[in-house]
Amino acid sequence: MGRYVIRRLLQMVPVFTGTTLLIFVMVYALGDPVAGLFGDRAPDPATAARLRAEFHLDKPLWQQYLLYLGKIFGGDFGTAFNGRPVVDLMVTALPVTMRLMLVAIVIEIVIGILLGVVCGLRRGRAVDTSVLLLTLVVISVPTFVTGATLQFLLGVKWPLTSPAVSSQATFGELLLPGTVLALVSLAYIARLTRTSVAENTRADHVRTARAKGLPERRVVTHHLLRNSLIPVITFLGADVGSLMAGALVTERIFNIQGVGYQLYQGVLRQNSPTVVGFVTILVLVFLLANLLVDLLYAVLDPRIRYA
Repeated sequence: MGRYVIRRLLQMVPVFTGTTLLIFVMVYALGDPVAGLFGDRAPDPATAARLRAEFHLDKPLWQQYLLYLGKIFGGDFGTAFNGRPVVDLMVTALPVTMRLMLVAIVIEIVIGILLGVVCGLRRGRAVDTSVLLLTLVVISVPTFVTGATLQFLLGVKWPLTSPAVSSQATFGELLLPGTVLALVSLAYIARLTRTSVAENTRADHVRTARAKGLPERRVVTHHLLRNSLIPVITFLGADVGSLMAGALVTERIFNIQGVGYQLYQGVLRQNSPTVVGFVTILVLVFLLANLLVDLLYAVLDPRIRYA
């Protein structure tokens, strides 16, 4: 297992390098960040030259990237155009987004798997058909429509919760935004779990467990559910990226000052160091999440061993 983890970490190096290079080129090569900083006004030549020298924009693109990569390994993700280190922005924004993602992941795992198991064990019945239709509707409706609708209904028309999230962003305040963020993934998990449970119900080891007289609860939890969760875990690993992308929309709707908010502000103000720094952190989170998913395979299925 230890050798497998080391090998996977080494494999992440070229993936991380290639991804960050692509992001860096897309942000810095497709326009002049200094000109974008001044908007419609023409910048003073001396000021523009000083800014380009300060942020190494006067060097070739490959040199800019190598300098940026060297700073990353030293824990420096650059400095925003307003003079504030990007790390300071991350310290404020990243915990908020992580709490939002944690709420969303817990909701989609608990409710999605529960619905999937119920539908898989009662395939073809009324509850199964109803849940399938409901999940299809949830998948079809965009997140910004769902978020704005629930915000109006539960926050304005029926004031059951606050329509916006305060700067503290407590777990209670993040419950509604987390639900909005989790809805689409929840629907996919429910459908995926239903299909996997329905297939494994006819497996030999499940029939053997029932023939031995084991209680139905033990058959479901120990023999049926563990094997059925492997594709769900795979989906959850990839879903981290979807939640990060969805967080940008959800945070804008509910005024959550997390990573999505900072990315939006960075793009709006053409603050390139902020955009590149935050996307780099999101890439690291995604890579580590996929490594954790691979390790969870061996926990769910003892037949899986990593050399």
